[in-house]
Amino acid sequence: MKRIALYLLSVFALLCAAVPTAVAAPGDGLPAPFAERFRAVQHGGFARAANAVITCGTAAADGAPDCADAQAGGTARSGQYAMAYIDTDDDANTYNSSSAELRLPPGSRVSYARLYWSANIRVGELKPSADNGRILLAEPGGRYKEVLADSPVGQRDSGEDSVFSASADVTALVRSSRPGAWTVGQINTAGGHSPEGGWGGWTLVVAYENPDEPLRELVLWDGLETLGQGRELSLAADGLDVPAGADGRLGLVAGGGDRGVDGDQVTVRVPGGPTTPLADAANPAGDVLNGTVSDLGDPRTARTPAYAHTLGYDADVLDISHALTDGADGLGVGLGGGRDRYHLGAVFLQAAVRS
Repeated sequence: MKRIALYLLSVFALLCAAVPTAVAAPGDGLPAPFAERFRAVQHGGFARAANAVITCGTAAADGAPDCADAQAGGTARSGQYAMAYIDTDDDANTYNSSSAELRLPPGSRVSYARLYWSANIRVGELKPSADNGRILLAEPGGRYKEVLADSPVGQRDSGEDSVFSASADVTALVRSSRPGAWTVGQINTAGGHSPEGGWGGWTLVVAYENPDEPLRELVLWDGLETLGQGRELSLAADGLDVPAGADGRLGLVAGGGDRGVDGDQVTVRVPGGPTTPLADAANPAGDVLNGTVSDLGDPRTARTPAYAHTLGYDADVLDISHALTDGADGLGVGLGGGRDRYHLGAVFLQAAVRS
């Protein structure tokens, strides 16, 4: 009898193992709630390099602006085009790639570096998700190295799009590299046309120490949150001690934001103070997530290609100095939106504090 029982248990186990893994239904996905990834108080700040790996191709909707005009900064949506891959490297084995310079002040030491990549894999084509957690990364003057996500890859499938966000710790590589342009290739992203539009890109976020810079609180959060259309996210950095005249910056990494579709708003607030909407020359109030890789209002950062409009990928650094008040012991960050829907992958904050 024991042998029969063992045999039946073995058969049952084999049958269970043969059942295929369920495919996520529309609206399902792998959860990746926002959480604090890195925090430090040090003389220094954050630096970042970023770019998109897909751009507009041929027009696929009536009224779509010329692609070159859209790339130069014109109002357009990725859903108006058949999206085409950017491939700037000289490697015939890659189908997408782009580069951007990482600029650290002289005398800096890298404390922490994390690479983020994200994309929509359901556009005119549907890419399998097996490669979401893998990319190729080349340091300045170096060759590609395979990088694998070291945290669960967040993914959300609405039935109209399927987006993911992945990341990996690359501190050792960045710390040992020379200055210059970083190249990222083979992000799992889909081309073609759909009303939701295709997008994909990468951002390298680096915390650095530098004795010549002010003492600052540095905070990095990440995850995957779909915001807009009534969905909002609040983040809080507590335990600050902000002096008079403090400087501060807020960085955002997101995909899927459309230019000219009003409603997406980013705000900051110190305890007891007013809520301050953020905006600059590249990111107007009410349309902050608008397809830009920008530094303090300048969308033409040092990258190849340097399109002023990425058509769906955002990696922005915004000034928050005007919202900081003397003695503030915390800062709240609010992200939301109206009609526009976007997918947030990372937020980083730096604010000067008292020693």
